Amino acid sequence: MRNKNNYFRKSNSEIAIGILSVLILASLMTIAITSPYFIVNLLKEFKGLRKYPKKKVYDTFYRLREQGLIKFENSGGQIFISLTEKGKRKVGWMQINDLKIEKSKKWDKKWRMVMFDIAQMKRQYREALRGKLKQLGFYLFQKSIWVIPYECKKQINMLKKFFGLKDSEIRLITIDDIGEDRELRNFFKL
Repeated sequence: MRNKNNYFRKSNSEIAIGILSVLILASLMTIAITSPYFIVNLLKEFKGLRKYPKKKVYDTFYRLREQGLIKFENSGGQIFISLTEKGKRKVGWMQINDLKIEKSKKWDKKWRMVMFDIAQMKRQYREALRGKLKQLGFYLFQKSIWVIPYECKKQINMLKKFFGLKDSEIRLITIDDIGEDRELRNFFKL
């Protein structure tokens, strides 16, 4: 039997991730603080956080502020909550870490090739990109050319934006014929 108190045992980091995720979607939150029910208003705005104890959520907001990830600004009896630049970077890392490519049930007979040519100055980005492509399930076709049979445009655009890469540094090409593809088909179990 599941323990009903499991929600109360969730880590503060899980609550923080929930708050940061909502803030990136909302960009900016406005909550009236003139009311004695400030925390109740917070929980109304962040519906996914209702399952946690109010004090824990409240404390997490202030801890995020102390860490420089969010900022509170008072204006006319309202508080504006927004991500700082540091907070936006943290959310970016969270989104990249959670990135996945869905395997389609039926293959559309197209290959997606990701090719990149990233300057030596950005070697860290190049290595991080290689690692992420491998983690996402891409096949190393040739040096700096990775292949996958699934739709991945959204994910590649997120990686491009996150690493600040130009169109000339990373390209996604969809092709019907890659030549002899037996090794690829075996790798992807197609």
